[in-house]
Amino acid sequence: MKLKHIAQAAGLALLSVAGAAQAQVSDGVVKIGVLTDLSGLYSDVAGPGTVVATKMAIDDFLAAEKPSFKIEMVSADHQNKGDIAANKAREWFEKDKVDVASELVTTSVALAVQKIAKEKNRIALVSGAASTAVTNESCNDVTVHWTYDTYAVANGTAKAVTQTGGKKWFFLTADYAFGHALEKDASAVVKANGGEVVGSVRHPFPGTDFSSFLLKAQSSGAQVIGLANAGGDTINSIKQAAEFGVTPKQALAGLLMFITDVHSLGLKNTQGMFLTEGFYWDLNDETRAWSKRFFATHKRMPTMVQAGQYSSVMHYLKAVKAINSDDTAKVMTQMKKTPVNDFFAKNGKIREDGRMIHDMYLLQVKKPADSKTPWDYYNVKATIPAAEAFQPLSESRCALVKK
Repeated sequence: MKLKHIAQAAGLALLSVAGAAQAQVSDGVVKIGVLTDLSGLYSDVAGPGTVVATKMAIDDFLAAEKPSFKIEMVSADHQNKGDIAANKAREWFEKDKVDVASELVTTSVALAVQKIAKEKNRIALVSGAASTAVTNESCNDVTVHWTYDTYAVANGTAKAVTQTGGKKWFFLTADYAFGHALEKDASAVVKANGGEVVGSVRHPFPGTDFSSFLLKAQSSGAQVIGLANAGGDTINSIKQAAEFGVTPKQALAGLLMFITDVHSLGLKNTQGMFLTEGFYWDLNDETRAWSKRFFATHKRMPTMVQAGQYSSVMHYLKAVKAINSDDTAKVMTQMKKTPVNDFFAKNGKIREDGRMIHDMYLLQVKKPADSKTPWDYYNVKATIPAAEAFQPLSESRCALVKK
């Protein structure tokens, strides 16, 4: 009898320890919020595709890792408005027990949500927003900027175009934080490579009629019109440039273009254009395998935002499992000390400023005759190493960076 009581006590003790270990993940549930543009200008770039990518990450993680905790996902449309995004993030954190707000396309959205995340001690994973302000003036210790930023895309595209003879630039810029940041970063690259900026004009965000802005660019005498905008604004700018005879007399540089933009415009209208991305579906066997799975559900090849979303969510979930906790500080520590090695990035690293650095790719759009299969759109011109692609820490304006 005595031995039976000892065995029962030992069993209860083991159950107690196991329960305590599992309880480190609050409520036994990890909840991921996808806050994106589901219906507007950036819905092709991010939008429903990032919801698909998040679900893929969760399903793959559950199948491979078999965690002791449950995983739930919620999603919402922020309509590209910072106030709507901030209110939704606050509701998620305060009422719905969401652990991480992710994707966050549109700079105003990302800046608003990362502030709420810091206030509520939750994590923000930024895949879609571009401005370097996320990891500079607005940096904090709960935010990771995952996929790309204005420094990286400008550093690739503007440098390539300027070095191949496009010395005189005029910028057509979306009039909000992202556009301003992209113009600033690209202008610095143009000048550093022996070019000059002869002018710029800012258009409303989102825009529909670009005629007056394109005419100013046309009369500037610039060789290159730098499009410091994205999504539907870029698509409309390129279409209207052709309609008004701006091209091919003046070259267009899409400073932030996505494969969905090329798909919408067609190779005839985009052939020869340089662009810089953090991911291309046809890079290697690994990217092709994942992208074909994504295509099976979404019926489009993924953008770098959608691929980056999967990668960031998977890295977060692996960190939670590794430490058996969804405590924000502990998870962030684990994420930062663990290299990112997946189909999206090799030897990626989250720096102290929250920037995840990884290789970027300089791409050139193929001529129609050179495209052999659907979505075969790019020639890879160069791989830009992580250390060169992103702003060096020595130039950082983040308060977390020790100088």
